[in-house]
Amino acid sequence: MKSDLYSSLTEKINSGNYSSIFILVDENTEKYCLDIFLQKSKIKSYNKIDILSGEGNKNIESCISIWDQLNSFKADRKSLLINLGGGVLTDIGGFAASTYLRGISFINIPTTLLGMVDAAHGGKTGIDFKLLKNQIGVFNEPLEVLLDNEYLNTLSKEEYVNGYAEVVKHSLLTNKSTLNFNSLLKLDLFRDSEHIINSYSQVKNEIVESDKYESNIRKILNLGHTIGHAVESYSHISEKFTDLKHGEAIVIGMITELYISHKKLNFPIKDLLGVKEHLGKYFNQISFSDGDIDQIYDLMTYDKKNSGDKINFVLLKKIGDPVVDQFVDKDMFKESFLYYNDSL
Repeated sequence: MKSDLYSSLTEKINSGNYSSIFILVDENTEKYCLDIFLQKSKIKSYNKIDILSGEGNKNIESCISIWDQLNSFKADRKSLLINLGGGVLTDIGGFAASTYLRGISFINIPTTLLGMVDAAHGGKTGIDFKLLKNQIGVFNEPLEVLLDNEYLNTLSKEEYVNGYAEVVKHSLLTNKSTLNFNSLLKLDLFRDSEHIINSYSQVKNEIVESDKYESNIRKILNLGHTIGHAVESYSHISEKFTDLKHGEAIVIGMITELYISHKKLNFPIKDLLGVKEHLGKYFNQISFSDGDIDQIYDLMTYDKKNSGDKINFVLLKKIGDPVVDQFVDKDMFKESFLYYNDSL
């Protein structure tokens, strides 16, 4: 029950004997989510800290703003920061808390599907550096992640669906028959949201528990993200595209990387087509020119999973059987985009 969630949160906050509580919001979560959170959590004494929403604000300037606001309220090492927002906000808030005074406690209250199933979990905090996704950050677990799907009612359909890409990714990684991609197809994204959130966030949590610092198995969570992150970064500088949402870019990454998996590891073509068809129900397809593809490749050379001059990918042998540290050359990369374009 949701009341139990907030009772547990209140107990944890009370037991921490925090000198002060801060709630980080952006303009959207301040308007649509803050009152819900305050009513349910019954927190009376707090200071509000605000930043602007969006990937374009996931930068050092937003961190400086948070640190400045913490300073103005005379926050100390016994302060608590509660991050109320989507994946961008919990990433920034977690990083700002982890570095302020060498670290204060923080709690994540994700308000988007993306945050609930992925971004708010696992202790990855950070910011983008120039055009490069998540280049600066630390691993640091939040004190708690509270999942309340009532916040999903505050989202537009577009923002809600944005998080579904990570759900599909988790369903491709798990070897549990009750959670894999074929099982996901039986669920309704909107009607079964609570089940989806609880089940597929747990897929990530179990992977993270076995490899907190991404030295081995946790790398599989980057499926779709090697190309996807580069596509997302490119969309911020290209006049051809409006800024793509994270989920939109990861869908492109998953389709192209599953094609590479098919060519290199014999990932079944029927599953590639099935994933592509399913994602096509929720996400629009776009086309890429040769020039676009070359620039996306250049951005991939900065990916944090690379070793030396080799671009490393997570690929699939089959659903539930991922393989990490797979080198993919530029010719195969380009071929994957030709496949993506040809299916328009």
